[in-house]
Amino acid sequence: MSSLLHYFNFGTSAKDTTPLKESPVRALPASWYTSPSMYEFERRAIFSKRWLFITHTSRLKETGDWLRYNTAGFDFIITRDRSGAINAFHNVCRHRAYPVIEKEGSGNAKILSCRYHGWSYGLNGKLAKAPGYSDLEFEKADNGLFTIHTHIDNNGFIWVNMDASPAPSIPWTEHFANVDIQARYSHLNFDDYELDHTYDLDCAYNWKIASDNFNECYHCPTTHPDIPAFLNLESFDSDTVDGHIQHHCVSTQEQLEKGLDVHSTYYFPNVSMSASPHFLMIQKFAPTSAARTVISYEVYKNRNSKAEQFHLIADMYERVMREDKVLCTNAQRNLERGVFTNGLMHPKYEKAPLFFQSTVREVVREHWAREKAEGREIWAARRGQDGGDEEICRGIEEGACRAVLAWLSSDACEGCWSSVTFAANKALLQHPVGPLFYPLLVVNYISALLRSSCDLDL
Repeated sequence: MSSLLHYFNFGTSAKDTTPLKESPVRALPASWYTSPSMYEFERRAIFSKRWLFITHTSRLKETGDWLRYNTAGFDFIITRDRSGAINAFHNVCRHRAYPVIEKEGSGNAKILSCRYHGWSYGLNGKLAKAPGYSDLEFEKADNGLFTIHTHIDNNGFIWVNMDASPAPSIPWTEHFANVDIQARYSHLNFDDYELDHTYDLDCAYNWKIASDNFNECYHCPTTHPDIPAFLNLESFDSDTVDGHIQHHCVSTQEQLEKGLDVHSTYYFPNVSMSASPHFLMIQKFAPTSAARTVISYEVYKNRNSKAEQFHLIADMYERVMREDKVLCTNAQRNLERGVFTNGLMHPKYEKAPLFFQSTVREVVREHWAREKAEGREIWAARRGQDGGDEEICRGIEEGACRAVLAWLSSDACEGCWSSVTFAANKALLQHPVGPLFYPLLVVNYISALLRSSCDLDL
């Protein structure tokens, strides 16, 4: 009987109701922050097809105004055309791929003209002139600039999507529905903000390190002495929503009186926007390689604010950004030393970077599965019309290494190697792990060739 009662949990001591402690969470591995191959893959999996938050329409007030940006190797321009419409294009002439805008930053133009061969385009991207092509069977309408999808949200912010499809495979609303009508921004009129200045930080670290750092304030008490003045750290928290992260805290009365109540949103993959009554800042983490990122800042001032109100927070933010650069630079250096793989992150204090990393992991794995299934690289941003030659190039790239190795392992050049070197390298080529040593074998072959008296016509 006692055993039966025990089975049904009668006659036993009460269950322990002490809440289980959360466990720390393992971060992404160092290789995801250092590998050139991972960076190229992210260009395909993320930056080729996700919506990118860019700037505000107030920067394009006049007909002919243009802005130039570079994100993850995608060089593009945004224009306001004669009809008042906002357009975005890849900054590449359709003739021979020269940039149609060479100046950095911003400017104004009546026409977009390529100075290589004189092809010219309207502000709407349509081809206006192609010298000498009027005598050919040539359709101007089919050779305008490569269009980039744009979206202007309810607050006047401009988004772009590089997907070359007629309609993006990911609608803007899929990840950002209602992000532009957050209640915490309801007291702000974004049309009141005017660009005050821009600046860039050239950073020797991966773009994801910058994102991880921005999305937590676990480090703030120890590294940012300015932070407590405009951020109530005791109430700091983050809401993770599909596609974006909303940071918030309860401001003190003193902070409210000074207009230091700041609300920040991180828009996956690489942009944040921080807004207060006197100040607005757009921060873009634009990767240029696996270990280099240009962080660009657009800093806006509310036209109704006094200069001292604006600078109180703008100057503070710039100091914090430069302090963060030191932190991220040193973290990247250690990731590249080959000792550290990944650490354990706090599920509460670092939940936002964990959400960001989880999103990166999910997007990368999904695209990786697609490429494996189709047996090819998938570039959503790539334009077609290659005439079939692209397939030849891919075949050469896939077969070139095998052809070289076949030559190296043949007896035709045995005389160029010492007998010991040739035999050893040939055996290694035939070993199951031989491919791991291909680069070394090529070096050995060239060295032996230079030492030999054999004159080969390569």
